[in-house]
Amino acid sequence: MAQTKDYYSVLGVPASASQDEVKKQYRKLAAKHHPDKNPNDPKAAERFKEISEAYQVLGDAEKRKQYDTMRSLGAFGGFGGGGGQRRPGQQPGGAGAQNPFASGSFRFEDFNDVGLGGIGDLFSSMFGGGGAARGSRPRGPERGQDIESQLNIPFRVAALGGKVPIELEVNEECPTCHGTGAAPGAKIQTCPECSGRGTISFGQGGFAVQRPCPMCLGKGTVPSERCPTCNGVGEVRTRKKVMITVAPGVDTGTKIRLKGQGGRGTRNGPAGDLLITFQVEPDRFFRREGLDVVAPVPINIAQATLGSKISVRTLDGKKVAIKIPPGTPAGKRFRVRGQGITKDDHKGDLIIEVQVSVPEKLTEEQEKAMRDFADAGGLKY
Repeated sequence: MAQTKDYYSVLGVPASASQDEVKKQYRKLAAKHHPDKNPNDPKAAERFKEISEAYQVLGDAEKRKQYDTMRSLGAFGGFGGGGGQRRPGQQPGGAGAQNPFASGSFRFEDFNDVGLGGIGDLFSSMFGGGGAARGSRPRGPERGQDIESQLNIPFRVAALGGKVPIELEVNEECPTCHGTGAAPGAKIQTCPECSGRGTISFGQGGFAVQRPCPMCLGKGTVPSERCPTCNGVGEVRTRKKVMITVAPGVDTGTKIRLKGQGGRGTRNGPAGDLLITFQVEPDRFFRREGLDVVAPVPINIAQATLGSKISVRTLDGKKVAIKIPPGTPAGKRFRVRGQGITKDDHKGDLIIEVQVSVPEKLTEEQEKAMRDFADAGGLKY
């Protein structure tokens, strides 16, 4: 059924109310009519539903602005604010522009035809698709849905780049009927329910709402015998493996879009896109600081005290030699230029962070040597 209620009247606020006033009134009414507080009152549940529906639009500043534009044209059962001041067929801002409500029946999509951007599309989706009592437009190809997925990738693949497989569950064309929904040898005929339009209308008065036809699923045609594989739908749910190319330097939260790798389009429409959000797994050795890579390297007390030369591997598996000077404290960092993460022609560094390890137990000989060392240096212990 088409929407003919005035959302401002539903909430009991004037059209000039602020967003805060709208929210305050909604909370007041929602608390009063909530089904939990009125378990045996079906009218309260219906009222709560109306209140929530109204706030879904008026509580969002952008949707409210678009709603007000449509309301001013008389889209909602004559509640237009000031809409009656215009001549029949006149559009605000244009002397002769066509008002889609001049005839008393409309399609939400008509708003797109009179220079109101995507308002018609927005309200068509909100109210289930606007339709005129005068008939419906033929449905053409429709783009498939975008698929969003999160992909965990190893730390080193994220840093250096590479390829990672991902397995997705998607709708694919039925291999038996090739998308027609018909069993082998069956005939395709015009849908008797919608007369080939692909939609059916539910209406009241001069307004109507269109829904996809439940018999033909919006195709406009039905087979004399349905495909046994897909039960006449024309597509089947399946899993497919996609190799994702990971650019060097990606981080957690990085998103990529793969054109045409999403849901299958209908009526020969293009496929949707695959949207991937990367989640970088921690590495057991390295950690990231911007484009720099930190490598914690343990050394013993003798190496820290007397100095030493150690070998440390880089991200790509190579090794670099680092000189540890005498008296190096725990936490000291040494920087190896250009051995970090490369991204957009910028290179980070490899940072070697020294961690001095202390033995839990000493032999008698080791303990004596340590005490002699401390005594000679005047160290307290």
